[in-house]
Amino acid sequence: MKLKSLSFIAGAIALTLTTTSLAVKAQAFSHSPLLVAQAEGQGRWQGKKGPWAELGLTDAQKSQIEQIQRNTRTQIENVFTPEQKAKIKAAMEARRAERQANPGQRVGRRGGKKFADLNLTEAQKTQIRQIRESSKQQIEAVLTPEQKTKLQQLRQEGKERRQQRRQPNT
Repeated sequence: MKLKSLSFIAGAIALTLTTTSLAVKAQAFSHSPLLVAQAEGQGRWQGKKGPWAELGLTDAQKSQIEQIQRNTRTQIENVFTPEQKAKIKAAMEARRAERQANPGQRVGRRGGKKFADLNLTEAQKTQIRQIRESSKQQIEAVLTPEQKTKLQQLRQEGKERRQQRRQPNT
């Protein structure tokens, strides 16, 4: 159970790190063609991997889901203390430096021990868990019954793949 909680927290922090990184890039490159295309609802979902690519979302659904995700990130960021936010920022900068030092190499998304250093309280963990569950429900409310079924199927397949990767090869 503790491993599951830690995985959940690491995922929430990774989501926050990604969000903050995108916000910084958006400020720095506010006039780039890619961001203009994203603002017009084009680039963000183009070439999207994972379950979203296979759901056949309409532009309206994409827009609603993006808004839900933005709200979720903001809510999760508000759970962190200033010290935790500083640690997250430092981890992001270290990751960015690692990417620049090793171009073309995949840099892991999860911070591992770096995220354990956040020392989240049980109250924070509970808040984040509730925010994510609420977000999941809001997103599912946007989907058609067929899309919900497909999303559940894709999630199950992903879960099975992760379990297979974790099993030692014997």
